[in-house]
Amino acid sequence: MLSRPLTSLGRILLVASAVGLGSVSLLAQDSTSTAPKPAAPADSPASRIDIFLGYSYLAPHGSVTIPSGALIGVSGPVSYSSINYGAIGSVSYFFNRYVGGQVEYANHPDGNNDGASTGQLGMVFRYPTAEITPFVHADAGFVRLGGPYHQPYTYGPALTIGGGLDYALPFLGGKLGLRLFQADYEYFHANFGPQPPYPTGGRANLKVARLSTGILYHMGSIVPPPPVTYSCTASPSPAFPGDPVTVTGTAANLNPKKTASYSWTGTGGVNIKGDNTTGAVDTTGLAPGNYSVTGHVSEGQKVGQFADCTANFTIKQYDPPTLSCSANPTTVQPGGTATITSTGVSPQNRPLTYSYSASAGQISGSGNTATLSTTGAPAGTITVTCTVQDDKGQTATSTTSVSVEAPPPPPAPKTKTLCSINFDRDKKRPARVDNEAKACLDDVALNLQQQTDASAVVVGEAASTEKKADTLAAQRAVNTKDYLVKEKGIDPSRVQVRTGTQGNKEVENYLVPAGATFDSDVPGATAVDENSVKAQARTAPARPHRRKKAAPAQ
Repeated sequence: MLSRPLTSLGRILLVASAVGLGSVSLLAQDSTSTAPKPAAPADSPASRIDIFLGYSYLAPHGSVTIPSGALIGVSGPVSYSSINYGAIGSVSYFFNRYVGGQVEYANHPDGNNDGASTGQLGMVFRYPTAEITPFVHADAGFVRLGGPYHQPYTYGPALTIGGGLDYALPFLGGKLGLRLFQADYEYFHANFGPQPPYPTGGRANLKVARLSTGILYHMGSIVPPPPVTYSCTASPSPAFPGDPVTVTGTAANLNPKKTASYSWTGTGGVNIKGDNTTGAVDTTGLAPGNYSVTGHVSEGQKVGQFADCTANFTIKQYDPPTLSCSANPTTVQPGGTATITSTGVSPQNRPLTYSYSASAGQISGSGNTATLSTTGAPAGTITVTCTVQDDKGQTATSTTSVSVEAPPPPPAPKTKTLCSINFDRDKKRPARVDNEAKACLDDVALNLQQQTDASAVVVGEAASTEKKADTLAAQRAVNTKDYLVKEKGIDPSRVQVRTGTQGNKEVENYLVPAGATFDSDVPGATAVDENSVKAQARTAPARPHRRKKAAPAQ
């Protein structure tokens, strides 16, 4: 039941070494009888589909921790053991000589109280030669895992990465091959969960070594044709802006049984049209300089069935226009306007057109004058860019600036009066915050929660006819703060306690936004020393239970 992962890994390495030595010996004997065969050229056939069937050996490295309290008293990690007998099969479809997709299934059911079967798919990469074809693959899929201590089979994810070596056999016209070895590293994860009444569940995270060998059968072939080539030239070059330029392409190695398609693309603003071996370049608007166009010919989407070419041409230099730009006025109030005037000159007297852009605000106009509106623009400097373009596409730019004065500052924030709570209901406890006050104080707390940078001021009041009116007013304010802090979770540093001179049995509540000053907005309130006035509980203390006297003895 218990396994030794290092011993299993050693077996794999031993078998792999033996298979490797056997293959080397086979190649050595073959080389003594005949001349060594060169590697397969790039245009030699390669199989399209490989089918593999063979033997597989599995060496899991990992364990399952069985919950304590099992009927037989087993707890702690129970390791997986190697599985000596298994079968494996795979089908690989190759998109080209080197890259393909793969579906693989392996079954190892005969372990010691354990077993595993996997189904996976992934990618395979090979390098085919005349005799030996090395390959690597990476797969992902599922594992159906059981054991190692009577855990029932369950499904989980599986990952595989590995590689191997295939040898071509001279049978069935080269369709038969031998997989000398396939060595893989796998990762299994399974969650067996609880297994009542037998607590033999748990989770398994296994690092698995797998070694396989078997027979290959090749189907189909991949014989790449000579790749298509394409070359192209542009004429005339150099040319003036607006002159037509023709690009001609020449393709080679096309398949006469297929219809080739042609396309042309330009870079750097080049506009080229054409759907055959020639393309027409419209050079109108191109600035002087070097340009290139790309031709594409295709008779399929596979490698070697399409090709590209590049043709270069030059546009001669014309003297560009010059431009000056000014604004009037240069300083405006927010929402004001300024007139932008452009003066362009073309050395060759070409027709000129004007355009404008601004870093803020809105600018309109297409002649040598435009209007800048600063509506919605922030205070500061607005940069206006003036552009002139001749009929050959050459341009010149100039900039001017307009300053927008800052608006007057907004009024300072003010203290906001919130609701008041009344203390005229409870005659025995005139400073108690009763349930009628909760709605008001809940609204105060909500304001503080919504405005995290604001604070609150509670101002206690007392009627002149009440005993110790000053102390009672302070007690009412302290009790109000205590409710906000303890029952609404308000930070005590955000609530100030004061007394006022209104002469009523109330507590006024104020919200002080950030930047506001309470004393200037609500004068006459006096701060309360909270160290000398302690908060009182809202509920009355329970009355002591009086024991009844025992009845006299009969």
